[in-house]
Amino acid sequence: MLKVLHSASLFGADGFLVTIECSVSDKFPLFEIVGLPDNAIKESKERIRVASENSGLLFPDSEIVINLAPADIKKAGSAFDLAMLIGIFAGAGKIDCDFSDKCFIGELSLSGEVKPVRGMLCMCIAAAKAGLKEFYVPVENAAEASAVEGINVHPVKNVRDLYEALNGRLELETVTFDKSAYFSRVAKTDIDFSDVRGQERAKRAIEIAAAGSHNILMIGPPGTGKSMLAKRIATVLPEMTFKEAIETTKIHSISGILPPNASLVAARPFRSPHHTMSAASLAGGGSIPVPGEVSLAHNGVLFLDELPEFNKQVTETLRQPLEDGQITITRALGKFTFQSDFMLVCAMNPCRCGYYGHPTKKCTCKADDIKKYLSKISGPLLDRIDIQIEVPSISFDEISDPTPAESSEKIRERVNRARAFARHRFEKGGKEVKANGSLSAADVRAFCITDDEGRELLKAAFTSLGLSARGHDRLLRVARTIADLEESETIKAHHIAEAIQLRSLDRKYF
Repeated sequence: MLKVLHSASLFGADGFLVTIECSVSDKFPLFEIVGLPDNAIKESKERIRVASENSGLLFPDSEIVINLAPADIKKAGSAFDLAMLIGIFAGAGKIDCDFSDKCFIGELSLSGEVKPVRGMLCMCIAAAKAGLKEFYVPVENAAEASAVEGINVHPVKNVRDLYEALNGRLELETVTFDKSAYFSRVAKTDIDFSDVRGQERAKRAIEIAAAGSHNILMIGPPGTGKSMLAKRIATVLPEMTFKEAIETTKIHSISGILPPNASLVAARPFRSPHHTMSAASLAGGGSIPVPGEVSLAHNGVLFLDELPEFNKQVTETLRQPLEDGQITITRALGKFTFQSDFMLVCAMNPCRCGYYGHPTKKCTCKADDIKKYLSKISGPLLDRIDIQIEVPSISFDEISDPTPAESSEKIRERVNRARAFARHRFEKGGKEVKANGSLSAADVRAFCITDDEGRELLKAAFTSLGLSARGHDRLLRVARTIADLEESETIKAHHIAEAIQLRSLDRKYF
């Protein structure tokens, strides 16, 4: 008897529907799986057989042929185990059920338990788009799957329970997702900008960067708080929207780093890879590519500490995601695109010893060594960093000042107001723009309007600083954000002046 069921698989960051065609015939015993399965799927034959026996179900002694359609796309992973087992028993006449709107996703253990799989959210979204309504998934994946709207999610603990449920002898519970409850319990963090003493200029630059989603570079000697500041940037970014949470969770789910029983990623990601990482670790890779750090930081912060210590080949891979908000990896199986829209935060010392330009400590580096150290950062990468600030050593008075520092919550309130002000302007202009940092050249001309005094100052800066066309637009984007923080429709001279100050370090160091 032929039975047709549905499951799903992954292709890059997206899922796709897979039709499981199971033919069970009273012929010489045989078990064959076709449709471009990988080794994990081929090995499922033994998992399915032993899981059935250990669940008290007699495995059919028949000719079993399973086709995974579409047959021209490579299938990988163990997520088809559950669907193939149910298809076999349905084909053998032991399950009488309407499978037209059902989807089965899960890996089997030899004991008959249903184990979680990676990428559940992506697969459920794809299957839901195809019109399926009833989803049977592992218990650990149920909360994640329930975030997909318009479907009923049934957590399955073991094969026996599902077998009895499909035959109408047991009722499985249905997991629902409460969107309002999700937003009310967004993860809180113990770190806060109130912990940071001094560095008011750096905090102001970070506020501007957060308000406009601008990339930022901090330069200063060791121990001035660069890493401490960077780790707190995510606390002043706007809370994630439901759409952003779905996008971020998909990537974390594919990578297998989503905690068990978690529904969605609640807080903006903060990724801080070590400088010894490879280009594949940063960009993503493998024979079947998985997301790298640039994608795991999607909708959050990617922090590169000690930037010159990163291999130049590694940092050059940042150019495409910084420009396009996504990264494409080409393999023999096809092109895989992962979303990579993040805020880049970098920190570095001014030289190898760290004390070039320090007011009290002497730099031990030679001039050529300093130049060689700084030359590790390419011009094209620097050109994509909107804000460059110096983080100097702080004094004893600043450290011992008992006055409470401003909290992340207060900074976030101003950031949210600036983002809302900008969003209203974009909506009036009929544009969908995330933030000022992603304005195109045409958008800059449309939205970055200066007054006469500001225009004259911009003209003087363009000539004296030797700005390129990209540098001109970058300066205007930052000035636009500063104006948004003041809720000013027009960019004024003092907005331009502050934007220039936030970019002057490349003349000093580079």
